[in-house]
Amino acid sequence: MNNKMKAGIIGCGNISAIYLENLRKSNAVEVVACADLVQERAAARAKEFGIANAFSVDELLACPEIELVINLTIPGSHAAIDIAALEAGKHVYAEKPLAISAADGKRILETAARKGLRVGSAPDTFLGSGIQTAKAAIEAGLIGKPVAATAFMMGGGPEGWHPDPEFFYAPGGGPMFDMGPYYLTALVELLGPIERISASAGVQIPGRFIGSGPKAGQQIPVQTPTHLAGTLDFAQGAIATMIMSFDIKAGAGLPWIEIYGTAGTLILPDPNFFNGDVKLRRSGSDEIEWLTPVFECGQNERGIGVNDMAESIRAGHAHRADGALAYHVLEAMHAFHISSLEGKHVVLESKYEYDKQMTSGKLV
Repeated sequence: MNNKMKAGIIGCGNISAIYLENLRKSNAVEVVACADLVQERAAARAKEFGIANAFSVDELLACPEIELVINLTIPGSHAAIDIAALEAGKHVYAEKPLAISAADGKRILETAARKGLRVGSAPDTFLGSGIQTAKAAIEAGLIGKPVAATAFMMGGGPEGWHPDPEFFYAPGGGPMFDMGPYYLTALVELLGPIERISASAGVQIPGRFIGSGPKAGQQIPVQTPTHLAGTLDFAQGAIATMIMSFDIKAGAGLPWIEIYGTAGTLILPDPNFFNGDVKLRRSGSDEIEWLTPVFECGQNERGIGVNDMAESIRAGHAHRADGALAYHVLEAMHAFHISSLEGKHVVLESKYEYDKQMTSGKLV
């Protein structure tokens, strides 16, 4: 008997292709419709991937067979689409960030709770073999008690390759809201909830120009910080240093993520991908050990969070890429901005906890 959850995708831009490619192999989800504000995009994706229906957004939300909406729109549309889908009686899984404002993030979760529905959110890269191998190493005591971490995303910005990069420099964009979710979600998965943050943020390179495609040469207005540096205190005691930047034009030699413990150091792969080598250096040794992955996975398996969500709904327990986790990360990202503006530590209100026995994650 086919018990796949019927899903519809809203937003047929660049990222939709990898979701559709991966989800058509899914045993838990069947994408039966797609929609986009530009109808031609929806029709093109439907034809490319053999999807039965290319709907308008309203038609997709009204379709009775669709149980789950996968929201792949730009960040500024995440909250409105999520809430509309929930009000239509459908579970929702959205690309990151959960919302632009923390208030909208809360409204999404409150609407889901009122309707008895689930919210999921990217990134799901933390479910890949890279972060899960590191988590298993920490749980096995290979580095002792984690005491510190570093996380660095040091690049020149996406305007050189992305055909429509303006939203990366609008509110809800920038390196923190674009790439920060990958790093913060990985850190929370490995070190537990964040307690407080102090940070500085600025626009170090204000002049931005589109580098490719039909808009090449057009200037981009920069409306959000492009370089953020901060310190994160975790509830379980670890302290992390984090820099997110679109202002490092020649690149850097810093690690993506390292976790430092009382008995060793873990060197992690890029959290924007699902796999990659996890390396261990034990205290008192100069030798680097390559850890065997806890399972095998590919580099780009976007959609495994959707699969886990559908399977978990059917099984009646919590899913991993949960909206409450995404809200905790959203609050942390805002804390970087607030700390810099107000010149103080920002204590987070949310402290995410995962419990598989619950029907959803919770904020406490």
